[in-house]
Amino acid sequence: MVIKNIDAATVAKKFLVRGYNIDPKAAEILCKSGLFSDEIVDKICHIANNGFIIEKSVVEEFLRNMSKPKPKPEPKLQEEKKIGETSNSLKIIKDITGKSSCQGNVEDFLMYFNSRLEKLSKIIRSRVNTTPIAYAGKVRGNVSIVGMVNEVYERGDRCYIRLEDDTGMITCVATGKTAEIARELLGDEVIGVTGVIKGSSIYANRIIFPDIPINGNGEKKRDFYIVFLSDTHFGSKEFLEKEWKVFIKWLNGEVGGKRSQELAERVKYIIIAGDIADGIGVYPGQEEDLAIKDIYGQYEFGASHLEEIPKHIKVIVSPGNHDAVRQAEPQPAFDGEIRNLFPKNVEHVGNPAYVDIEGVKVLIYHGRSIDDVISKIPRLSYDEPQKVMEELLKRRHLSPIYGGRTPLAPEKEDHLVIEDVPDVLHCGHIHTYGTGFYRGVFMVNSSTWQAQTEFQKKVNLNPMPGNVAVYRPGGEVVRLRFYGE
Repeated sequence: MVIKNIDAATVAKKFLVRGYNIDPKAAEILCKSGLFSDEIVDKICHIANNGFIIEKSVVEEFLRNMSKPKPKPEPKLQEEKKIGETSNSLKIIKDITGKSSCQGNVEDFLMYFNSRLEKLSKIIRSRVNTTPIAYAGKVRGNVSIVGMVNEVYERGDRCYIRLEDDTGMITCVATGKTAEIARELLGDEVIGVTGVIKGSSIYANRIIFPDIPINGNGEKKRDFYIVFLSDTHFGSKEFLEKEWKVFIKWLNGEVGGKRSQELAERVKYIIIAGDIADGIGVYPGQEEDLAIKDIYGQYEFGASHLEEIPKHIKVIVSPGNHDAVRQAEPQPAFDGEIRNLFPKNVEHVGNPAYVDIEGVKVLIYHGRSIDDVISKIPRLSYDEPQKVMEELLKRRHLSPIYGGRTPLAPEKEDHLVIEDVPDVLHCGHIHTYGTGFYRGVFMVNSSTWQAQTEFQKKVNLNPMPGNVAVYRPGGEVVRLRFYGE
């Protein structure tokens, strides 16, 4: 419903409750347009992406696009499947789409952190007999506790951890190798500590992470292959059109030798882990890097390229921080207007999403928190993203740091806890390639289909585009290079 006779201050409040600030001139333009509504606010927030301020140019571009006639989607030959519906080969196990209920009030934050503490404490307690923090001082000898990391600080060669549960808070003192582990704690994560009580503190001799058990992934052998992609950035001037066409030819068995063609014939699934479109207003000066400056145009362009994928291949698409969904994680799948642009062999899921592909469990996560983890643990780098993913599995959380670069929605349940151990963890986001195994879980960080942008040059980000992982569950991993060869 269009809201009439609205002033700029009210417009600003509408955006503020959604976590955005709007430039006063942009607010005035909306007032004068006579088109202001809650639905329009939501759409402008979508295209604003990660911008702190919605500028005048964003609103003007949005209003111009509204005046253009929208192409009608092709009629579907069959009724579109609902998110979460089971097919013969694919089942969506966990996905926030259609389930978000957070309002961002104090109660939501309390429930969110209590959910995180409860889920991860339960995992640790299944392995260690723990005592509530408030009663730890009554135990003689070694005592084990579990709680959420409130603070970590150093004094000399000692490292101090402030740990809390729902009964109280305690200081844990770590020295030697235990201190080395403590220095890599990220904050807001849940750990166990075993040690001896001295005074009001516990002197730690062991730090326990939720960690994943050894996974019997090797037993799940399949005769098909899964292709892992991410960060296609359709709409960017730097989108690798030529390389994409070679990739499509490979899928169709038109390039490569006999071994390569046999590999392509057995590809049954493609999973794309976010940043499908390049977005609008995501970083300063992005408009200079855009070939398509209309967000819907970017998705139409992307859909036309996914249309080139052979129809017998199932494509699973998840959003990222450049896409037209809410910025806070977990992110829902694309709305119907965008979904309807894509071919019918495309299944849309949220970020993260936990799916079952013919018995192989895949956890799809765009990977924005990789930036946060690398900034906190000096030994990690963008050159080996699989080592960062190993830390996420070890901590059993996809985004353990609250308040970093990754915005997290205070849902009543923490949906980013890794409760069920996957067979595959698939990430993207950082535009570099890496694969590895951790306790039987195959980890893959997908490359990008975007060459280095001017903005990336300024911040010294060197992408590794056009690298593709092709994986046979329980078997081999093949790396294909479509760029720079």
